[in-house]
Amino acid sequence: MADNIYLGNGTEKFQGDLISFSLNLSKLREAKEHFFEIDGTQYIKLKVQKKKESPDQYGKTHYIQVDTFKPTPKGEYKPSDRPLGDVGRDEPEDDIPF
Repeated sequence: MADNIYLGNGTEKFQGDLISFSLNLSKLREAKEHFFEIDGTQYIKLKVQKKKESPDQYGKTHYIQVDTFKPTPKGEYKPSDRPLGDVGRDEPEDDIPF
């Protein structure tokens, strides 16, 4: 699992209809390994999450974090990746005891 990369903080406004935040561009540039490209345009996935103890001492209610999740590319799925609860089952069980 990748380390969390925090890019900034934000404040909830207008009864939660708006989250106003600032991004640390220096940290964003450091997160370049998480950029991806679609049709010649670069993107990065971000997560805006409410702080558990909000607001903090500066009135900030949310934080912005780089979404570092990287899905398994097609063709690289291994049966060992399958959740344990599904082992040996491709369809729901029909052996209902009633």
